[in-house]
Amino acid sequence: MSAPHERRAAVTGIGVVAPNGTSTETFWKSTQEGISVLDRVTREGCEHLPLKVAGEVRAFEASAAIEERFLVQTDRFTHFAMAAADLALENARLGQDAVGDSPFSAGVVTAAGSGGGEFGQRELQKLWGKGSRFVGPWQSIAWFYAASTGQISIRRGFKGPCSVVAADEAGGLDALAHAARAVQRGTDVIVAGSTEAPLAPYSMVCQLGYEEVSTVEDPSRAYRPFTDAACGFVPAEGGAMLVVEEAGSARRRGVPVRATLAGHAATFTGASRWELSRQGLAEAIRGALDDAGCAPEEVDVVFADALGVPEADRAEALAIADALGGHGRRVPVTAPKTGTGRGYCAAPVLDAVAAVLAMEHGLIPPTPNVFDICHDLDLVTVRARAAELRTALVLSRGLMGSNSALVLRHGAADAS
Repeated sequence: MSAPHERRAAVTGIGVVAPNGTSTETFWKSTQEGISVLDRVTREGCEHLPLKVAGEVRAFEASAAIEERFLVQTDRFTHFAMAAADLALENARLGQDAVGDSPFSAGVVTAAGSGGGEFGQRELQKLWGKGSRFVGPWQSIAWFYAASTGQISIRRGFKGPCSVVAADEAGGLDALAHAARAVQRGTDVIVAGSTEAPLAPYSMVCQLGYEEVSTVEDPSRAYRPFTDAACGFVPAEGGAMLVVEEAGSARRRGVPVRATLAGHAATFTGASRWELSRQGLAEAIRGALDDAGCAPEEVDVVFADALGVPEADRAEALAIADALGGHGRRVPVTAPKTGTGRGYCAAPVLDAVAAVLAMEHGLIPPTPNVFDICHDLDLVTVRARAAELRTALVLSRGLMGSNSALVLRHGAADAS
């Protein structure tokens, strides 16, 4: 196993805009209580579509969080990102003048799968209905996957390493890993994470091409991974941003280290080839543990990818057992996303946030709507489970074949 990195990448700030809470506190309260907020889609123009259930962010007013000059040139997914970044920086005690005289010491890394579909649809409707003179100039950038990275860095004056990760759903974890590596190479602060807004009619129609999307109309039955009733996943919007900085630097300025990004690895096994994802995900887990200098038996909880497709669920359960050995059948596993929906790149970032909060509170959140487990997993269901948590493993797979694993350590466990 490799030695721990000399510069440890620490999570010092968290900002959440999710279907079950538009603050970290409300998100955690709903998550630990196992509250499911999945419901019928209410977005205008989606009523006739076969995709009936989603995780919508309903308690969010963009104009209350973001200046008008940014609102008019950005899509809903970027509104989420900017609001979550503000919350994360505030939580990390980094105000509006976060970079001071060192703008090149701070950067942004995001991942996005759906892009700005709502903004794009609105402008295309103007093009078709009224003509090209009615299409605004921001159409050229608002839909783009990199829009959130660009707008956060512009708004905050961050001129350090800025990037966007394109690795389908697993890109959410990869973005956090890129942030960790930037900090390990010497950058002071990175704002990292993912937000998605895939519930506009245009975006919803695009998702109908995914065989893995659930079209069940009952919200309590639409997303039930690891059961005989598994019928696909429910999409969601929202997400989270994290402030990542060097652990020693954070402590010197008196900010608590909430967790450290201890290890990461990624593999690729091909689109919808779920039988192969067993090997690919297991290899990613082994790589992440090796990167963290962590033995399999040190893992205290696993936040599962939980696709909700029988073949994929079986492959994930076997991958956990393959990578963790006998410990893989004893370690608690959870998938709180079954209560909020699977928000593409944002889903594993919200899982990472839940893992940090679980370690802080000594409480493993349950997997909503899941009871009759048909795989050899110690899946936490019904209610939260108290446990001493020092190391969490977060897993993610993409529909196009990416696999990613991230090891998080409790801040107190990595204080040396």
